[in-house]
Amino acid sequence: MAVARNVVVITVDQYRGDSLSYLGHRVAQTPAIDQLCSRGVCFANHWSVTAPCGPGRASLYTGTYAHHHRSVLNGTPLDARFTNIALEARAAGYDPVLFGYTDTSIDPRTVAEDDARLASYEGVLPGFRPVVHDPFELGGLEWGRWLAERGYDVPSRPHDLYAPDTSYPGAGEHAPSWAPTLFRAEDSESAFLTEKAIEWLGRLEEPGFFLHLSYIRPHPPYRNPTGYHDLCSADEVDFLVGQATREAERASHPLARMLLGLPAVASPDDEGARRQLRATYHGMQAEVDTQLGRFFDFLEQSGLASETLILLTSDHGEMGGDHWGFQKAGYWDESFRVPLVVVDPSEEAEATRGRVVEDFTESVDVAPSLLEWLGLPLPRQFDGRSLLGFVRGADPTNWRTAAHFEWSFRNPATRRAETAFAIPSAHCSLAVLRTAGAKYVQFAADPELLPPIYFDLLADPDQLDDLSASKERAPDRLLLAEELSRWRMRYEDEELASLLLTADGVVSAGDPWR
Repeated sequence: MAVARNVVVITVDQYRGDSLSYLGHRVAQTPAIDQLCSRGVCFANHWSVTAPCGPGRASLYTGTYAHHHRSVLNGTPLDARFTNIALEARAAGYDPVLFGYTDTSIDPRTVAEDDARLASYEGVLPGFRPVVHDPFELGGLEWGRWLAERGYDVPSRPHDLYAPDTSYPGAGEHAPSWAPTLFRAEDSESAFLTEKAIEWLGRLEEPGFFLHLSYIRPHPPYRNPTGYHDLCSADEVDFLVGQATREAERASHPLARMLLGLPAVASPDDEGARRQLRATYHGMQAEVDTQLGRFFDFLEQSGLASETLILLTSDHGEMGGDHWGFQKAGYWDESFRVPLVVVDPSEEAEATRGRVVEDFTESVDVAPSLLEWLGLPLPRQFDGRSLLGFVRGADPTNWRTAAHFEWSFRNPATRRAETAFAIPSAHCSLAVLRTAGAKYVQFAADPELLPPIYFDLLADPDQLDDLSASKERAPDRLLLAEELSRWRMRYEDEELASLLLTADGVVSAGDPWR
């Protein structure tokens, strides 16, 4: 095909789906994303189908659920047999470029045993040509070189500049995450990545590009440069949800007890520190939003915005102190609900600009949406469906009525959960069915060890009262369990299952929806 269309795919890492002022959040300050929403369609009920970063991105890029691609941890290889958005675009004549990272763990069967890529989960997704590859695990080395050019005395690991400036006036009077970073806001990782992407676009001479801009923020460290460190006050954060105490939250389920006992996940006991961490997180969102605004302004001023599809989303969410946890883990909604904004510059999308879609959408829908916009055929492996109908005012039929997400807590290296529950790795997983009115969590382990969870979201929107043991609600829970089972059965691998060898040759049956 002739390359003619421009695509920009933006990921903001670990971004809560509720944290948009466009959707009424009263603390988050997101003018750039809000402006993007006004130009396109905001999907307000969008969910990553798994976490953390590597698995979430595997689903995003391949259009498949975690039980399909099976890259379930940061470091679990992504099977080389799967195609992805970059490979499909490259086969069609594009040169997909990457600014940032994709957290792709290479299939060890495709490289030599001593290949350096086997020592890191932060590889590049096949099909992308990295212009800037600066994975978090390596400490931001390219960002560090850029800082050195700007006069910084850069440590061997540039991310050490996220250490608190304890000499900053007032630092001793606030919770620890309030103190600013050792670098200026204009020199942040987000600013660096934005500048490099703008420079690259400014050198383009021919139309038809596919650019992936992958920001690390608002992923931790939970700290901001000056100007954002006190942008949101801890006193504004008065809406954290969860049980009355962390111990009560831990007592709510055996998995919660284990997870909320981990220092990386557990919220501080001190209420002020807990609220400040959430306020700091909103400052992190504002900092990357500023750089997004800078990037969007360039697209407008250069004339590229009128001919470029822009899609912004995240790989997973952030608990942000809710349910006494931080980071992304478990079965909590906050770990999986993420933003999605799509701006289609074509005339077909004029009538929907500024629209907010409340239907359940999932990260597996991103890849089919991008390929449909490019006019490319959709691989049989895709589990998701294109969202362009919503964007162009012709809503798809037979659409899903629930969100589905999965999470693996196995670890072949530490075997923490395997030891804690005395179960094999294959039992260390959960699957969730979440409708508008209820939520059901099924564990692979025996129910005596990890019992299922059932919430009535209409009566209990904060998910505090687990009704799984209620005899009166058993029929309701059974209906959700059956629906979850049907979902899993319907989304098995279809690559060869939908083919049939006959005397007349190979018959291929492509289902329009599953």
